[in-house]
Amino acid sequence: MSVNKILFVTSEIHPLIKTGGLADVSASLPKAIKALRRDIRILLPAYRSVLASIGPVQEIATFTCPPASEPVRLLETHLPGTSIKIWLVHSPAHFDRDGGPYLGPDGHDWPDNAERFTVFSRVAETLGMDQAGLSWRPELVHCNDWQGGLAVALLSRHAVRPATLFTIHNLAYQGLFPAETFHRLELPPDLWSMHGLEYYGQISFIKGGIAYADMISTVSPQYAQEICTPEFGCGLENLLRHRSDRLVGILNGADYKEWNPAKDPLIHQRYNAFSLHKKPANKTALQQHFGLTVDDTVPLVGMIGRLAEQKGFDLMLDALPQLLRQPVQLIVLGSGSRQLEEQLRQAVATYPGRVAAHFGYSEALAHQIEAGADIFLMPSRYEPCGLNQIYSLRYGTVPVVHRTGGLANTVVDATDETLRRGSATGFIFDEPTPAALLAALDRALACHRQPRAWKRLAYVGMQQEFGWRQSAHQYAELYQRTAALATARKPG
Repeated sequence: MSVNKILFVTSEIHPLIKTGGLADVSASLPKAIKALRRDIRILLPAYRSVLASIGPVQEIATFTCPPASEPVRLLETHLPGTSIKIWLVHSPAHFDRDGGPYLGPDGHDWPDNAERFTVFSRVAETLGMDQAGLSWRPELVHCNDWQGGLAVALLSRHAVRPATLFTIHNLAYQGLFPAETFHRLELPPDLWSMHGLEYYGQISFIKGGIAYADMISTVSPQYAQEICTPEFGCGLENLLRHRSDRLVGILNGADYKEWNPAKDPLIHQRYNAFSLHKKPANKTALQQHFGLTVDDTVPLVGMIGRLAEQKGFDLMLDALPQLLRQPVQLIVLGSGSRQLEEQLRQAVATYPGRVAAHFGYSEALAHQIEAGADIFLMPSRYEPCGLNQIYSLRYGTVPVVHRTGGLANTVVDATDETLRRGSATGFIFDEPTPAALLAALDRALACHRQPRAWKRLAYVGMQQEFGWRQSAHQYAELYQRTAALATARKPG
């Protein structure tokens, strides 16, 4: 019998609250699972911004939940545009505040993040055990990233409980807190051990998910291998290797209802693989918007993402003076490191008409860059999955990427052989260095000077299929495997 009732535990979900790819997955995957006729329900903190945007909600339960000093209310609403129930954890002392889900208005972590997500995890445990009076008991609880890791650990202590799946979206963010926090959180003492939440004298929420889950997944097959190595394991590689028989990588999918140049309402000119001749109109509109020299013959490179060394923006900036010896333009959309932002501002001032940037995030500009650029650059040092390279493929915007994580799983390097076979979709470099990045861009620019070859490359990329349908079936199979393992360990 298939797993039907699933509680999906996440700290963000598009379009209600978003800081990164977790929000996109938390919207798209439940919708794809729901399409497989599963009863999936989402648990999300009731952030102030969510309550302000969600519309009417219904209170369905109230219960005590340490370390919260006041009763916690459970509110019910629906994921916009769907029938999927969202249960909001309404604990005003923890979530009803201005700022982001993890950072305050000053850009620093909320000092009570440990307490906030302990309350959240305690609610997940309560719902997982059907102790909230809702008469709905999930067969599987699917927790995501460090914010849900503690829920897995708490559920593990029940002799009869639902199966647990823990998904790592980015291992670098671990939910680390001082040891003294453990006692303040009123957690069961047996969870504090080298085999549990303790991590080099600190408490690690993500370690709780990895150590106690029935199964562990991550967001691409390549990243599943990488996190078992010292280079990418962030200190948890030994534990991940120990549990490697329970670790799988499933590639995130793209929501092609949102990202489809044939129907995209946010771009200047819609087009598809058979009308690529219409795509340059988007480039002209983008050049005009950003004040770049309007010239269809000059290759336009786009970048979107967090301004951070992880994303390789420093590599791009180091390579930029040499890159701009050639006729090429660059547009960047993103925010993050003040140092990288200042360097980028200097580049914009140094190369007027050739380099442009928008600091912050704009959904409309993200779509317009994907449609208007010729090349999309993703030089990430590591990238668990990545979605922009998938969007780029669908928009006929050729990706240039570092061979890591999901980038390696989704882009086929343009070599003589792959070009001859017609399977090439982009350009890949192996070392995260300015020189290697520049060499890959040089290959891309050389190909761009051959219009027929370039059009073929873009066309093949647009034919690639990275939607959620296949990934959802893989998750459904993983849910079944996880439940079978959970059943095998039950007493009696």
